[in-house]
Amino acid sequence: MTSETERQVEALLFAAAGPLSLDDMAKRLPQGADVEAAVAGLRATYAGRGVELACIADRWRFQTAADLAFLMTEEREEPRRLSKAAQETLAIIAYHQPVTRAEIEAVRGVQASRGTLDVLLELGLVRMRGRRRTPGRPVTYGTTDAFLEHYGLANLSDLPGAGDMRAAGLLSLDLPADFAVPAPGMENLDEDPLDDGEAPEFHTDFVGQDEPGR
Repeated sequence: MTSETERQVEALLFAAAGPLSLDDMAKRLPQGADVEAAVAGLRATYAGRGVELACIADRWRFQTAADLAFLMTEEREEPRRLSKAAQETLAIIAYHQPVTRAEIEAVRGVQASRGTLDVLLELGLVRMRGRRRTPGRPVTYGTTDAFLEHYGLANLSDLPGAGDMRAAGLLSLDLPADFAVPAPGMENLDEDPLDDGEAPEFHTDFVGQDEPGR
């Protein structure tokens, strides 16, 4: 039998414009309401149905079951597509964060276009995290909750590892024995938070074009 708290949480999630955290829901529910139990109950109730309760970036939302996504598929031309350079840069940031521009260039082996990072920042997939405690105090970059939501990840630990990439044919089978995919999201003690008011400067860039020499 559905509890009153489950009904209230269900109503909140149904009406919300975006995903809600447990704290978001608790603020609107009567004091002492067991939000976690209500969410667990709703998740079990909706498991296997056309609409499921999913956790994205530590927030909850109702979404179409993955196996029914084809019903909502619409073929259309996407006017704004990330270039190969931007996709590579985003992947490096996701797996190596917090990471500086120089470190991104070292991994890619190509000098990074200023516009490529600006596009990722403007789209909200990447954010400026802080400043590295090294000479020059370079800015460090990391992914955002919008990145997790866009790719349907609950958290960074859900990013595919080396085994998953090999199975999908994205990694060569003859990689060195000591090869390892970096674990994202590790705390970096050599990083300071940005000062209030610091913001990225944007430059014009053609998103659909790769960098010279790529």
